[in-house]
Amino acid sequence: MITTERNTVLQQLVSGASHDELVWISGYLSGLLGQQPNRAVLPHSASLNITLAYGTETGNSKALAHKLAALGKRQKHKMKVVALDQYKPTQLAGEALFIAVVSTQGDGDPPIAAQRFFDYLIQEQPDLAGLQFAVLALGDSSYPRFCQAGIDLDQLLRQNKATRVQKPLLCDTDYESAAIAWFDQLLTGLGDPDGQSVPPMLANAPAGPAKKVYAGGITRHINLNDRGSDKATYHIEIAAPGIAYQPGDALALVPENPATLVEDLLALTGTYATQEVSYRGQQRPVYTLLQKELNISWLPERVVAAYAAIVQQEIPETKIGLKDLLKIYPLKAPAQFEEVLQVLEPMAPRQYSIASSPAAHPGEIHLTVALDTFSVAGEVRHGLCSHYLSLQEDSVLSFRIHTNNRFRLPPENKDMIMIGPGTGIAPFRAFLNERDADGAIGRNWLFFGDRNFTTDFLYQTEIQSWLETGLLSRFNAAFSRDQEEKIYVQHRMEEHGAELYKWLGEGAYLYICGARVPMAADVEATLLRIIARESGESTEAAQQFLEQLETEGRYLKDVY
Repeated sequence: MITTERNTVLQQLVSGASHDELVWISGYLSGLLGQQPNRAVLPHSASLNITLAYGTETGNSKALAHKLAALGKRQKHKMKVVALDQYKPTQLAGEALFIAVVSTQGDGDPPIAAQRFFDYLIQEQPDLAGLQFAVLALGDSSYPRFCQAGIDLDQLLRQNKATRVQKPLLCDTDYESAAIAWFDQLLTGLGDPDGQSVPPMLANAPAGPAKKVYAGGITRHINLNDRGSDKATYHIEIAAPGIAYQPGDALALVPENPATLVEDLLALTGTYATQEVSYRGQQRPVYTLLQKELNISWLPERVVAAYAAIVQQEIPETKIGLKDLLKIYPLKAPAQFEEVLQVLEPMAPRQYSIASSPAAHPGEIHLTVALDTFSVAGEVRHGLCSHYLSLQEDSVLSFRIHTNNRFRLPPENKDMIMIGPGTGIAPFRAFLNERDADGAIGRNWLFFGDRNFTTDFLYQTEIQSWLETGLLSRFNAAFSRDQEEKIYVQHRMEEHGAELYKWLGEGAYLYICGARVPMAADVEATLLRIIARESGESTEAAQQFLEQLETEGRYLKDVY
């Protein structure tokens, strides 16, 4: 029986409902009773047609998608793997089961290659009522908008009426075992779609204390660029007894905001440095909060919009520093500053490829840091973390190790080709020192590039020593500004294309480290040309060759 009061509420709910709304209510109530006739649960024994679509920046999502596809094939399912930038979104409605493996880059954004797919869902709003889907998201819990691209994709697909057959999995940096378990659960028909309000599952969920924090004192701090260079690249050595990492990993640290900037903010807002404020449930002095915890140098558009609501002013959608924001759109009262603090976001850690080897440099960790210099409205400015590190000659740093299992040394008897212009040489310094210490017998070939030979040849003495001892079998350098026509590492690759292709044919591993745009893109385009030319095959065949190298774990990238 039902009480009179509840019966009245029920009658009010259903009396004006449409047929579709009544169907939905009926299904909802059936679900509460455990019948769940409309629940999307995959059949236990059926052979499924599955499309695995990946969106990636560094290659992790692609590698994982192929691994999952192999698992699906072993269970007799029909698997299709495709990149989101190659996938036609208009095909979504015809898919039997669509699984997206997507990483997050930048400020919670989807990978550049996946942006068109996201835009289609937002702008076209297709009717996907017949689509079943699941989302596996890759991210790093050290960042404020952890796995945001995957969360957004799951929401977009549901908004367009697609049916979720498994809660999205939010994966931290060590994700493979959790991802395989999630996928296996989906395939065995135990998927748990739940409602839209159910939070995603977390694999290695954000938990700061679980990630070991190291403290290390800087013992060496030198500028690798010579006098006359318009660049500054610092070699930094940190003493850290008990440090545990592998070549290919990165060091992650949160910098401090400049004291002068913090003092300017306090002066602009009439706030005392010792004033206690609450932020996310904890009390601390406002000076400490501004200097050590909050992002104040480059506010994302969502924070600027929140600031505009506080000061009740129209502010264009833009990224801007808090100091400039306060100057152009000042607070109406000092008390508003505490409201502003609540909408500011924590600083994200910055990552630097480790340039040392545990075997060759026990108890130490080395970095190669280029000072980021740029101009805003005619004023010279610097990147927050690179500038911070450029000043820390005798300081103690707190940091974590960011594990990168997708960028590891090859077996000791295998050859490797390393392409690392500028600070991209950092992990290859680690690789070479580790191979030297371990007595690895594989050959090593390094491509390096920078602006000028006389002022910008990073680690020149070490490279010359590696050539003399035979640790480096081959070395090719490109100094772009030493002649009228600029020459980059990809030009050196072209010059030695036949030998490079021969090495790959003999089983060499190929590594790229450095700027994603344009360097990594230009290098990959050059690789494809070399493979097509030397093999006598088509561009499509060259692409398949490179993809096969990736599948075999012989083509690895660490780009940023």
